Amino acid sequence: MSRQNGSRRNGHHADDELPRAGVSRDDPTLDGLTRDDEIQRRDGLAPARHARVMLAALDWSGSDAWEPDDSLDELTRLAETAGGTVVDRTVQRREHPDPATFFGRGKAAELADARVEPGYDLLVVDSALSPVQQRNLEKRIDGPVLDRPGLIIEIFGQRATTREARLQVELARLEYLLPRLGGAWSHLERQVGGIGARGGPGEKQIELDRRLVRDRIAALKREIAQVRAHRGRIRASRSEGHPLVALVGYTNAGKSSLMNRLTAAGVNAEDKLFATLDPTARRMALPGGGFAVISDTVGFIQNLPPQLIDAFRATLEELEAADLLLHVVDAAHPRAAEQLEAVKAILGELGVGDTPTLLVLNKSDLLPEGLDARTALELTDEEAVVVSAQNGFGLGALRARVARRLGMAVREVEVELPFSEGRLVALFRREGFLIREEHRSRGTRLHGHLPERLIPAFRRAGRVRELEPTVADGWH
Repeated sequence: MSRQNGSRRNGHHADDELPRAGVSRDDPTLDGLTRDDEIQRRDGLAPARHARVMLAALDWSGSDAWEPDDSLDELTRLAETAGGTVVDRTVQRREHPDPATFFGRGKAAELADARVEPGYDLLVVDSALSPVQQRNLEKRIDGPVLDRPGLIIEIFGQRATTREARLQVELARLEYLLPRLGGAWSHLERQVGGIGARGGPGEKQIELDRRLVRDRIAALKREIAQVRAHRGRIRASRSEGHPLVALVGYTNAGKSSLMNRLTAAGVNAEDKLFATLDPTARRMALPGGGFAVISDTVGFIQNLPPQLIDAFRATLEELEAADLLLHVVDAAHPRAAEQLEAVKAILGELGVGDTPTLLVLNKSDLLPEGLDARTALELTDEEAVVVSAQNGFGLGALRARVARRLGMAVREVEVELPFSEGRLVALFRREGFLIREEHRSRGTRLHGHLPERLIPAFRRAGRVRELEPTVADGWH
Protein backbone atom coordinates (compact mmCIF):
# COMPACT_ATOMS: atom_id res chain seq x y z
CA MET A 1 0.00 0.00 0.00
CA SER A 2 1.54 3.26 -1.07
CA ARG A 3 1.20 6.48 0.87
CA GLN A 4 -0.89 9.15 -0.82
CA ASN A 5 0.24 12.79 -0.82
CA GLY A 6 -3.16 14.44 -0.65
CA SER A 7 -3.28 17.53 1.59
CA ARG A 8 -5.20 17.53 4.89
CA ARG A 9 -6.47 20.36 7.05
CA ASN A 10 -7.80 20.46 10.58
CA GLY A 11 -7.59 16.67 10.80
CA HIS A 12 -9.94 16.17 7.81
CA HIS A 13 -9.35 15.08 4.24
CA ALA A 14 -8.97 17.92 1.78
CA ASP A 15 -12.09 16.92 -0.13
CA ASP A 16 -13.90 16.43 3.21
CA GLU A 17 -15.75 13.39 1.88
CA LEU A 18 -17.69 11.58 4.56
CA PRO A 19 -17.44 7.85 5.21
CA ARG A 20 -20.26 5.86 3.68
CA ALA A 21 -21.96 5.41 7.03
CA GLY A 22 -21.13 8.90 8.25
CA VAL A 23 -23.10 12.05 8.95
CA SER A 24 -22.27 15.71 9.33
CA ARG A 25 -19.05 16.54 11.15
CA ASP A 26 -20.06 20.05 12.13
CA ASP A 27 -20.52 19.15 15.80
CA PRO A 28 -17.33 20.34 17.55
CA THR A 29 -17.78 17.83 20.37
CA LEU A 30 -17.08 14.92 18.02
CA ASP A 31 -13.36 15.70 17.78
CA GLY A 32 -13.05 14.79 14.11
CA LEU A 33 -15.25 11.71 14.30
CA THR A 34 -18.75 11.38 12.89
CA ARG A 35 -21.77 11.31 15.17
CA ASP A 36 -22.61 7.79 13.93
CA ASP A 37 -19.09 6.62 14.78
CA GLU A 38 -19.47 7.96 18.29
CA ILE A 39 -22.90 6.35 18.71
CA GLN A 40 -21.49 3.06 17.47
CA ARG A 41 -18.72 3.21 20.05
CA ARG A 42 -21.31 4.12 22.67
CA ASP A 43 -22.87 0.77 21.78
CA GLY A 44 -19.46 -0.77 22.29
CA LEU A 45 -17.93 -1.45 18.89
CA ALA A 46 -17.65 0.14 15.46
CA PRO A 47 -19.59 -2.27 13.19
CA ALA A 48 -17.87 -4.11 10.36
CA ARG A 49 -21.07 -5.11 8.60
CA HIS A 50 -21.36 -3.42 5.17
CA ALA A 51 -18.08 -1.57 5.82
CA ARG A 52 -15.13 -1.29 3.45
CA VAL A 53 -12.33 -2.66 5.62
CA MET A 54 -8.60 -2.01 5.69
CA LEU A 55 -6.55 -4.68 7.50
CA ALA A 56 -3.27 -3.79 9.22
CA ALA A 57 -0.76 -5.92 11.08
CA LEU A 58 2.46 -5.29 12.97
CA ASP A 59 5.35 -7.74 12.77
CA TRP A 60 7.75 -7.39 15.67
CA SER A 61 10.39 -9.65 17.15
CA GLY A 62 8.64 -10.26 20.48
CA SER A 63 5.34 -11.33 18.92
CA ASP A 64 4.17 -14.94 19.28
CA ALA A 65 1.58 -14.52 16.51
CA TRP A 66 1.57 -16.37 13.20
CA GLU A 67 3.40 -15.09 10.16
CA PRO A 68 1.69 -11.80 9.21
CA ASP A 69 0.37 -13.00 5.85
CA ASP A 70 -1.18 -16.14 7.35
CA SER A 71 -2.69 -14.19 10.22
CA LEU A 72 -4.08 -11.56 7.83
CA ASP A 73 -5.62 -14.35 5.74
CA GLU A 74 -7.51 -15.45 8.83
CA LEU A 75 -8.39 -11.86 9.70
CA THR A 76 -9.79 -11.48 6.18
CA ARG A 77 -12.15 -14.38 6.83
CA LEU A 78 -13.14 -12.83 10.14
CA ALA A 79 -13.89 -9.47 8.53
CA GLU A 80 -15.91 -11.13 5.78
CA THR A 81 -17.75 -13.25 8.34
CA ALA A 82 -18.71 -10.01 10.11
CA GLY A 83 -20.16 -8.70 6.85
CA GLY A 84 -17.33 -6.40 5.77
CA THR A 85 -15.54 -6.14 2.43
CA VAL A 86 -11.73 -6.10 2.62
CA VAL A 87 -10.32 -3.50 0.24
CA ASP A 88 -6.63 -3.66 1.21
CA ARG A 89 -4.14 -4.94 3.78
CA THR A 90 -0.76 -3.79 4.99
CA VAL A 91 2.03 -4.89 7.33
CA GLN A 92 4.59 -2.83 9.23
CA ARG A 93 7.78 -4.35 10.62
CA ARG A 94 9.40 -2.64 13.60
CA GLU A 95 11.17 -3.54 16.83
CA HIS A 96 8.13 -3.12 19.07
CA PRO A 97 4.64 -1.57 19.01
CA ASP A 98 4.36 2.17 19.56
CA PRO A 99 2.81 2.63 23.03
CA ALA A 100 0.68 5.54 21.79
CA THR A 101 -0.58 4.41 18.39
CA PHE A 102 0.64 0.79 18.04
CA PHE A 103 1.99 1.56 14.55
CA GLY A 104 4.82 3.98 13.93
CA ARG A 105 4.14 7.57 12.92
CA GLY A 106 4.84 6.93 9.23
CA LYS A 107 2.52 3.94 9.00
CA ALA A 108 -0.21 5.81 10.87
CA ALA A 109 0.06 8.64 8.33
CA GLU A 110 -0.03 6.12 5.48
CA LEU A 111 -3.19 4.57 6.92
CA ALA A 112 -4.72 8.03 7.21
CA ASP A 113 -3.99 8.84 3.57
CA ALA A 114 -5.44 5.50 2.50
CA ARG A 115 -8.81 6.69 3.79
CA VAL A 116 -8.90 8.75 0.57
CA GLU A 117 -7.39 6.19 -1.80
CA PRO A 118 -8.24 3.32 -1.99
CA GLY A 119 -10.78 4.50 0.58
CA TYR A 120 -12.15 2.51 3.50
CA ASP A 121 -14.67 2.92 6.32
CA LEU A 122 -13.07 0.83 9.06
CA LEU A 123 -9.51 -0.04 10.06
CA VAL A 124 -9.16 -3.50 11.61
CA VAL A 125 -5.87 -4.19 13.42
CA ASP A 126 -4.66 -7.78 13.71
CA SER A 127 -3.75 -7.48 17.39
CA ALA A 128 -5.27 -6.41 20.68
CA LEU A 129 -4.99 -2.65 21.13
CA SER A 130 -4.98 -0.81 24.42
CA PRO A 131 -7.79 1.75 24.79
CA VAL A 132 -5.23 4.55 24.43
CA GLN A 133 -3.76 3.06 21.26
CA GLN A 134 -7.20 2.58 19.76
CA ARG A 135 -8.32 6.13 20.51
CA ASN A 136 -5.06 7.74 19.30
CA LEU A 137 -5.11 5.69 16.11
CA GLU A 138 -8.69 6.80 15.47
CA LYS A 139 -7.57 10.40 15.78
CA ARG A 140 -4.63 9.83 13.43
CA ILE A 141 -6.69 8.23 10.66
CA ASP A 142 -9.82 10.31 11.35
CA GLY A 143 -12.03 7.24 11.43
CA PRO A 144 -13.13 4.19 13.42
CA VAL A 145 -10.67 1.45 14.45
CA LEU A 146 -11.46 -2.08 15.57
CA ASP A 147 -8.90 -4.51 16.96
CA ARG A 148 -8.93 -8.28 16.53
CA PRO A 149 -10.72 -9.01 19.85
CA GLY A 150 -13.35 -6.40 19.05
CA LEU A 151 -14.00 -7.94 15.65
CA ILE A 152 -14.41 -11.42 17.14
CA ILE A 153 -16.82 -10.06 19.75
CA GLU A 154 -18.85 -8.44 16.95
CA ILE A 155 -19.07 -11.78 15.11
CA PHE A 156 -20.22 -13.51 18.28
CA GLY A 157 -22.88 -10.81 18.64
CA GLN A 158 -24.14 -11.48 15.11
CA ARG A 159 -24.17 -15.25 15.68
CA ALA A 160 -25.95 -15.16 19.06
CA THR A 161 -29.55 -16.31 18.63
CA THR A 162 -30.53 -17.82 21.97
CA ARG A 163 -31.06 -15.90 25.19
CA GLU A 164 -28.07 -17.64 26.78
CA ALA A 165 -25.72 -16.71 23.94
CA ARG A 166 -26.97 -13.11 23.83
CA LEU A 167 -26.41 -12.69 27.57
CA GLN A 168 -22.86 -14.02 27.32
CA VAL A 169 -21.99 -11.90 24.29
CA GLU A 170 -23.40 -8.74 25.88
CA LEU A 171 -21.30 -9.38 28.99
CA ALA A 172 -18.16 -9.80 26.87
CA ARG A 173 -18.97 -6.65 24.88
CA LEU A 174 -19.49 -4.50 27.96
CA GLU A 175 -16.35 -5.78 29.67
CA TYR A 176 -14.44 -4.99 26.48
CA LEU A 177 -16.05 -1.55 26.34
CA LEU A 178 -15.65 -0.49 29.98
CA PRO A 179 -11.92 0.43 29.91
CA ARG A 180 -12.49 2.24 26.60
CA LEU A 181 -15.14 4.63 27.89
CA GLY A 182 -12.67 7.25 29.05
CA GLY A 183 -11.05 7.53 25.64
CA ALA A 184 -13.96 6.95 23.33
CA TRP A 185 -16.25 9.38 25.14
CA SER A 186 -13.83 12.18 26.04
CA HIS A 187 -16.29 14.73 24.65
CA LEU A 188 -18.72 13.73 27.41
CA GLU A 189 -16.46 14.77 30.27
CA ARG A 190 -18.76 17.46 31.53
CA GLN A 191 -20.40 17.90 34.91
CA VAL A 192 -23.91 16.58 35.47
CA GLY A 193 -25.96 16.46 38.62
CA GLY A 194 -27.89 18.77 40.83
CA ILE A 195 -31.61 18.79 41.62
CA GLY A 196 -33.46 16.21 39.54
CA ALA A 197 -30.29 14.87 37.90
CA ARG A 198 -29.66 11.15 37.80
CA GLY A 199 -26.05 11.32 38.97
CA GLY A 200 -24.76 12.72 42.21
CA PRO A 201 -23.84 16.42 42.54
CA GLY A 202 -21.05 17.29 40.15
CA GLU A 203 -20.76 13.77 38.77
CA LYS A 204 -19.18 13.74 35.32
CA GLN A 205 -21.14 12.19 32.48
CA ILE A 206 -18.35 9.70 31.89
CA GLU A 207 -18.49 8.59 35.54
CA LEU A 208 -22.24 8.10 35.26
CA ASP A 209 -21.83 6.05 32.10
CA ARG A 210 -19.17 3.88 33.70
CA ARG A 211 -21.45 3.26 36.67
CA LEU A 212 -24.33 2.30 34.39
CA VAL A 213 -22.12 -0.14 32.48
CA ARG A 214 -20.85 -1.68 35.72
CA ASP A 215 -24.43 -2.07 36.97
CA ARG A 216 -25.41 -3.81 33.75
CA ILE A 217 -22.37 -6.11 33.97
CA ALA A 218 -23.36 -7.08 37.50
CA ALA A 219 -26.93 -7.79 36.38
CA LEU A 220 -25.71 -9.92 33.46
CA LYS A 221 -23.45 -11.95 35.73
CA ARG A 222 -26.42 -12.69 38.00
CA GLU A 223 -28.50 -13.85 35.03
CA ILE A 224 -25.66 -15.97 33.67
CA ALA A 225 -25.20 -17.56 37.11
CA GLN A 226 -28.82 -18.70 36.88
CA VAL A 227 -28.16 -20.05 33.39
CA ARG A 228 -25.13 -21.98 34.69
CA ALA A 229 -27.18 -23.53 37.48
CA HIS A 230 -29.94 -24.51 35.05
CA ARG A 231 -27.45 -25.95 32.55
CA GLY A 232 -25.76 -27.91 35.34
CA ARG A 233 -29.08 -29.54 36.28
CA ILE A 234 -29.76 -30.45 32.64
CA ARG A 235 -26.25 -31.86 32.25
CA ALA A 236 -26.60 -34.00 35.36
CA SER A 237 -29.93 -35.49 34.26
CA ARG A 238 -28.85 -35.92 30.64
CA SER A 239 -25.58 -37.73 31.30
CA GLU A 240 -26.80 -39.95 34.15
CA GLY A 241 -25.53 -43.42 33.39
CA HIS A 242 -23.65 -42.32 30.25
CA PRO A 243 -20.14 -40.86 29.88
CA LEU A 244 -19.86 -37.33 28.47
CA VAL A 245 -17.71 -36.65 25.39
CA ALA A 246 -17.10 -33.02 24.35
CA LEU A 247 -16.04 -31.83 20.92
CA VAL A 248 -13.47 -29.04 20.95
CA GLY A 249 -11.40 -27.48 18.23
CA TYR A 250 -10.44 -24.47 16.17
CA THR A 251 -13.34 -22.70 14.53
CA ASN A 252 -14.35 -24.26 11.20
CA ALA A 253 -12.45 -27.50 11.92
CA GLY A 254 -15.64 -29.45 11.18
CA LYS A 255 -16.87 -30.19 14.72
CA SER A 256 -20.56 -29.74 13.88
CA SER A 257 -20.25 -31.82 10.70
CA LEU A 258 -18.62 -34.59 12.73
CA MET A 259 -21.38 -34.28 15.35
CA ASN A 260 -23.98 -34.77 12.63
CA ARG A 261 -22.16 -37.81 11.24
CA LEU A 262 -21.89 -39.47 14.65
CA THR A 263 -25.42 -38.71 15.89
CA ALA A 264 -27.62 -37.41 13.02
CA ALA A 265 -28.10 -34.34 15.22
CA GLY A 266 -28.93 -31.91 12.43
CA VAL A 267 -26.63 -29.24 13.90
CA ASN A 268 -25.96 -26.17 11.76
CA ALA A 269 -22.67 -26.95 9.99
CA GLU A 270 -21.93 -24.03 7.68
CA ASP A 271 -18.48 -23.39 6.23
CA LYS A 272 -18.18 -20.25 8.35
CA LEU A 273 -16.20 -19.12 11.36
CA PHE A 274 -18.10 -19.47 14.66
CA ALA A 275 -21.16 -21.02 13.02
CA THR A 276 -22.00 -22.66 16.38
CA LEU A 277 -22.24 -20.72 19.65
CA ASP A 278 -24.73 -22.76 21.66
CA PRO A 279 -23.81 -26.24 22.91
CA THR A 280 -25.75 -29.17 21.50
CA ALA A 281 -25.79 -32.61 23.12
CA ARG A 282 -26.92 -35.93 21.62
CA ARG A 283 -26.51 -39.63 22.33
CA MET A 284 -23.79 -41.37 20.32
CA ALA A 285 -23.91 -45.11 19.77
CA LEU A 286 -20.70 -46.99 20.55
CA PRO A 287 -19.53 -50.47 19.56
CA GLY A 288 -20.87 -53.05 21.94
CA GLY A 289 -24.30 -51.49 22.30
CA GLY A 290 -23.24 -48.74 24.68
CA PHE A 291 -23.89 -45.02 24.43
CA ALA A 292 -22.10 -41.81 25.29
CA VAL A 293 -23.46 -38.25 25.40
CA ILE A 294 -21.52 -36.09 22.94
CA SER A 295 -21.60 -32.29 23.15
CA ASP A 296 -20.62 -29.73 20.50
CA THR A 297 -19.23 -26.45 21.88
CA VAL A 298 -18.14 -23.07 20.52
CA GLY A 299 -15.03 -23.08 18.35
CA PHE A 300 -11.77 -21.46 19.38
CA ILE A 301 -9.36 -19.18 17.53
CA GLN A 302 -5.90 -17.73 18.14
CA ASN A 303 -5.99 -14.74 20.48
CA LEU A 304 -9.58 -15.43 21.53
CA PRO A 305 -10.61 -12.38 23.58
CA PRO A 306 -10.38 -13.12 27.31
CA GLN A 307 -13.73 -11.36 27.76
CA LEU A 308 -15.35 -14.04 25.62
CA ILE A 309 -13.61 -16.88 27.46
CA ASP A 310 -14.86 -15.52 30.77
CA ALA A 311 -18.37 -14.76 29.50
CA PHE A 312 -18.83 -18.17 27.87
CA ARG A 313 -17.75 -20.18 30.91
CA ALA A 314 -21.38 -21.19 31.42
CA THR A 315 -21.30 -22.83 27.98
CA LEU A 316 -17.75 -24.14 28.31
CA GLU A 317 -18.54 -25.89 31.59
CA GLU A 318 -19.51 -28.79 29.31
CA LEU A 319 -15.76 -29.30 28.98
CA GLU A 320 -15.17 -29.41 32.74
CA ALA A 321 -17.71 -32.21 33.12
CA ALA A 322 -16.43 -34.22 30.15
CA ASP A 323 -14.94 -37.69 30.58
CA LEU A 324 -13.19 -37.34 27.22
CA LEU A 325 -12.42 -34.44 24.87
CA LEU A 326 -12.40 -35.01 21.12
CA HIS A 327 -10.04 -32.34 19.82
CA VAL A 328 -11.03 -31.91 16.17
CA VAL A 329 -8.28 -30.58 13.89
CA ASP A 330 -8.62 -29.46 10.27
CA ALA A 331 -5.82 -31.70 9.01
CA ALA A 332 -5.90 -30.06 5.57
CA HIS A 333 -5.30 -26.55 6.87
CA PRO A 334 -1.79 -25.19 6.22
CA ARG A 335 -1.67 -23.94 9.83
CA ALA A 336 -3.05 -27.14 11.38
CA ALA A 337 -0.15 -27.45 13.86
CA GLU A 338 -0.54 -23.85 15.05
CA GLN A 339 -4.32 -24.22 15.34
CA LEU A 340 -3.81 -27.38 17.41
CA GLU A 341 -1.48 -25.54 19.80
CA ALA A 342 -3.84 -22.53 20.04
CA VAL A 343 -6.68 -24.80 21.17
CA LYS A 344 -4.42 -26.55 23.68
CA ALA A 345 -3.48 -23.17 25.16
CA ILE A 346 -7.13 -22.16 25.57
CA LEU A 347 -8.01 -25.50 27.15
CA GLY A 348 -5.21 -24.84 29.62
CA GLU A 349 -6.67 -21.40 30.41
CA LEU A 350 -10.03 -23.05 31.05
CA GLY A 351 -8.47 -25.52 33.47
CA VAL A 352 -9.24 -28.61 31.39
CA GLY A 353 -5.83 -29.14 29.86
CA ASP A 354 -5.39 -32.41 31.79
CA THR A 355 -8.72 -33.92 30.74
CA PRO A 356 -8.21 -37.12 28.67
CA THR A 357 -8.13 -36.03 25.03
CA LEU A 358 -8.22 -37.82 21.68
CA LEU A 359 -7.10 -35.95 18.58
CA VAL A 360 -9.43 -36.30 15.59
CA LEU A 361 -7.75 -35.29 12.32
CA ASN A 362 -10.70 -34.27 10.18
CA LYS A 363 -11.04 -33.34 6.47
CA SER A 364 -8.80 -36.18 5.31
CA ASP A 365 -10.72 -36.04 2.01
CA LEU A 366 -8.98 -32.72 1.30
CA LEU A 367 -5.45 -34.03 1.86
CA PRO A 368 -3.18 -34.77 -1.12
CA GLU A 369 -3.25 -38.44 -2.06
CA GLY A 370 -0.72 -40.44 -0.09
CA LEU A 371 -0.23 -37.85 2.66
CA ASP A 372 -0.82 -39.21 6.18
CA ALA A 373 -2.14 -36.46 8.47
CA ARG A 374 -0.54 -38.05 11.54
CA THR A 375 2.88 -38.08 9.92
CA ALA A 376 2.55 -34.45 8.85
CA LEU A 377 1.72 -33.42 12.43
CA GLU A 378 4.27 -35.82 13.99
CA LEU A 379 1.59 -37.79 15.83
CA THR A 380 1.42 -41.51 16.60
CA ASP A 381 -1.44 -43.83 15.69
CA GLU A 382 -2.45 -43.99 19.35
CA GLU A 383 -2.61 -40.20 19.70
CA ALA A 384 -4.91 -39.48 16.77
CA VAL A 385 -7.61 -40.90 14.50
CA VAL A 386 -7.87 -39.77 10.87
CA VAL A 387 -11.45 -39.18 9.68
CA SER A 388 -13.57 -37.30 7.17
CA ALA A 389 -16.91 -35.97 8.36
CA GLN A 390 -17.65 -35.25 4.69
CA ASN A 391 -17.57 -38.86 3.45
CA GLY A 392 -17.56 -40.90 6.68
CA PHE A 393 -13.98 -42.15 6.39
CA GLY A 394 -12.60 -43.54 9.67
CA LEU A 395 -15.76 -43.08 11.77
CA GLY A 396 -15.91 -46.75 12.76
CA ALA A 397 -12.36 -46.57 14.08
CA LEU A 398 -13.22 -43.33 15.91
CA ARG A 399 -16.22 -44.89 17.67
CA ALA A 400 -14.10 -47.86 18.70
CA ARG A 401 -11.31 -45.64 19.99
CA VAL A 402 -13.80 -43.54 21.98
CA ALA A 403 -15.28 -46.68 23.53
CA ARG A 404 -11.83 -47.94 24.48
CA ARG A 405 -10.77 -44.60 25.98
CA LEU A 406 -13.99 -44.55 28.02
CA GLY A 407 -13.27 -48.01 29.39
CA MET A 408 -16.04 -49.62 27.32
CA ALA A 409 -13.59 -52.19 25.97
CA VAL A 410 -14.05 -53.56 22.48
CA ARG A 411 -11.75 -55.46 20.17
CA GLU A 412 -11.35 -55.27 16.42
CA VAL A 413 -11.85 -58.77 15.06
CA GLU A 414 -12.36 -60.88 11.97
CA VAL A 415 -14.84 -63.70 12.58
CA GLU A 416 -15.70 -66.68 10.38
CA LEU A 417 -18.98 -68.41 11.23
CA PRO A 418 -20.85 -71.31 9.59
CA PHE A 419 -24.19 -70.44 8.02
CA SER A 420 -25.90 -72.27 10.89
CA GLU A 421 -24.81 -69.53 13.32
CA GLY A 422 -27.14 -66.84 12.01
CA ARG A 423 -28.00 -65.83 15.58
CA LEU A 424 -24.36 -64.84 16.18
CA VAL A 425 -24.30 -62.83 12.94
CA ALA A 426 -27.38 -60.98 14.21
CA LEU A 427 -25.69 -60.52 17.60
CA PHE A 428 -22.62 -59.01 15.92
CA ARG A 429 -24.79 -56.56 14.01
CA ARG A 430 -26.74 -55.61 17.12
CA GLU A 431 -24.07 -55.48 19.83
CA GLY A 432 -20.95 -54.74 17.81
CA PHE A 433 -19.92 -52.29 15.12
CA LEU A 434 -19.87 -54.07 11.78
CA ILE A 435 -17.39 -52.76 9.21
CA ARG A 436 -17.62 -55.48 6.57
CA GLU A 437 -19.70 -58.62 5.98
CA GLU A 438 -18.89 -61.22 3.31
CA HIS A 439 -20.76 -64.40 2.44
CA ARG A 440 -18.36 -67.14 1.38
CA SER A 441 -18.80 -70.71 0.25
CA ARG A 442 -18.43 -72.18 3.75
CA GLY A 443 -19.99 -69.46 5.85
CA THR A 444 -20.05 -65.75 6.77
CA ARG A 445 -16.99 -63.61 7.39
CA LEU A 446 -17.47 -60.54 9.61
CA HIS A 447 -15.04 -57.71 10.27
CA GLY A 448 -15.69 -55.09 12.92
CA HIS A 449 -15.56 -54.30 16.62
CA LEU A 450 -16.99 -56.54 19.31
CA PRO A 451 -17.30 -56.10 23.08
CA GLU A 452 -14.66 -58.25 24.72
CA ARG A 453 -17.32 -60.02 26.79
CA LEU A 454 -18.87 -61.51 23.62
CA ILE A 455 -15.71 -62.82 21.97
CA PRO A 456 -15.70 -66.21 23.79
CA ALA A 457 -19.10 -67.11 22.34
CA PHE A 458 -17.83 -66.42 18.82
CA ARG A 459 -14.70 -68.50 19.46
CA ARG A 460 -16.83 -71.48 20.47
CA ALA A 461 -18.91 -71.28 17.30
CA GLY A 462 -16.27 -70.39 14.72
CA ARG A 463 -12.90 -68.78 14.16
CA VAL A 464 -11.88 -65.39 15.63
CA ARG A 465 -8.80 -63.38 14.72
CA GLU A 466 -8.08 -60.32 16.86
CA LEU A 467 -6.55 -57.40 14.94
CA GLU A 468 -4.32 -54.60 16.11
CA PRO A 469 -6.47 -51.57 17.14
CA THR A 470 -5.02 -49.33 14.43
CA VAL A 471 -5.51 -51.65 11.45
CA ALA A 472 -8.99 -50.32 10.63
CA ASP A 473 -8.25 -46.62 10.92
CA GLY A 474 -8.63 -46.26 7.17
CA TRP A 475 -11.93 -48.13 6.87
CA HIS A 476 -15.37 -46.55 7.00
